[in-house]
Amino acid sequence: MPYLRVAVNRFVRKLPLMLLLYLLFSACAGIAIAEISLKLYRRPIQHRAEAAEFVLRRYSAPLQEVSVTASDGAVLRAWYVHPRHFNGNTVLLLHGITDNREGMAGFARLFFDHGYGVLLPDARRHGESGGELATYGIKESGDIHDWVSWLYANDPPHCLYGLGESYGAALLLQSLAVEDRFCAVVAESSFSTARDMSYERISGPLHLRPWFGRTIGFPVREAAVLYAHWKYSIDLLQPDPLNAVAHSTVPVLLIHGNNDASISPRHSQLIASAAPDHVQLWLVPGAGHTMSWTAAHQEFESRVLGWFFEHQRPAPGASGCTQSSAAGAH
Repeated sequence: MPYLRVAVNRFVRKLPLMLLLYLLFSACAGIAIAEISLKLYRRPIQHRAEAAEFVLRRYSAPLQEVSVTASDGAVLRAWYVHPRHFNGNTVLLLHGITDNREGMAGFARLFFDHGYGVLLPDARRHGESGGELATYGIKESGDIHDWVSWLYANDPPHCLYGLGESYGAALLLQSLAVEDRFCAVVAESSFSTARDMSYERISGPLHLRPWFGRTIGFPVREAAVLYAHWKYSIDLLQPDPLNAVAHSTVPVLLIHGNNDASISPRHSQLIASAAPDHVQLWLVPGAGHTMSWTAAHQEFESRVLGWFFEHQRPAPGASGCTQSSAAGAH
């Protein structure tokens, strides 16, 4: 017992120093997380010539290099393809984090084969698009609004649809707070809120449950939030796809793999529960993060194309979505 009492006394004396060291570690870790999160790696465009040759040969259409200038002056870049056998509808495709427009090429081919036009932007701070920081939807919502406006000004579709993967899915859903011209959208593996996701991001590297981020790891998250707000005037906890969907009327098909270890299926379940009147959720057995098309290839295509075909309401500002204009969806 005397030995135990001595050990406890030593621990109590060292506790303030240990707490101070942990807070210093949390501050340093939080700063690093904020910088890495906001200043993402840019993946360069590598297959421009091959992409241009492919769409010209297979779909008799040029690969158009297009751009818009965001409200903060960032120049955003994309590819746009209007296939020869155009069904009158266009799909906006949004890639995942640290990827670029080339990452959505497989989906583009799927929609080209069914007569859709396709717009493939690089998100800000990705690919060839400008922007000093990735803001997880804070500025990107306005960027998507600008792209939609560009489409209706330059090649108005009967119906505009959207499909996003992971980071792109979250951006797409958040854009619904400022953009109602979509006839319908599909979002795979989105997070629900940045606040909720932050606990998982803090816990993930240590392979721990979100409880760690809510307790012991909380100072790390707070340090990242405070640093980002102080240095960049960015609120890392502001992005909120769930709220945007709940206050929108655009039909949303959520897709999430049951085995997603990067973003828990719980996030899509929360979004679906918030707006059951216009949101449908498909949980894909055995699928990992953004792997639903691989795990259930035919069903994925059938559900996505069917969702677009089903929702052919006239989009505000468009000439109207008709049965004949989307007949190529089946």
